[in-house]
Amino acid sequence: MDYAQITSQVQTALEDLLAVAQLKPGQIVVVGCSTSEVSGEKIGTSSSLEVAAAVLKGLLPITAENNLFLAIQCCEHLNRALVIERECLERYGLDEVTVYPVQGAGGSLPNQAMKAYKDPVLVERIQAHAGVDIGDTFIGMHLKPVAIPVRGKINTVGSAHLTMARTRPKLIGGERARYQCQ
Repeated sequence: MDYAQITSQVQTALEDLLAVAQLKPGQIVVVGCSTSEVSGEKIGTSSSLEVAAAVLKGLLPITAENNLFLAIQCCEHLNRALVIERECLERYGLDEVTVYPVQGAGGSLPNQAMKAYKDPVLVERIQAHAGVDIGDTFIGMHLKPVAIPVRGKINTVGSAHLTMARTRPKLIGGERARYQCQ
């Protein structure tokens, strides 16, 4: 397994997403990742802390540089709870839950995030402004309601399928509604 390549692929994907999403400082990027899928195995069968570390190494510097909050989605065993920084919890008025993600229940990437974050906490749900899904982990439940697919330069990380999305505000009104000043 080429961990440097995984880090590089994650960086490319995130940079592509941010170029399209045009996020503002303090907004949230949610990431779901099956390290099993990255390794070429079936989701949930071959969790890897080393792959998780390589993925996180690609995410943390870019989100920090752009002053974004990074929400890491746990697996289905923890109902896809999310690891975030306490500062994000406080800014967005979220409710903390008590659990600690581990390799076999929660996932390797959330476990690594717990170790890397300054003040990690878990929440059950979030409404992120953009997201990266590595290995079809279904992050959609944690995006704002109007999600728009983003296509980047790559469509895999390791062996895992990659999808990304940005969000936009809902368009409301009827046939006479305007969406920009004229």
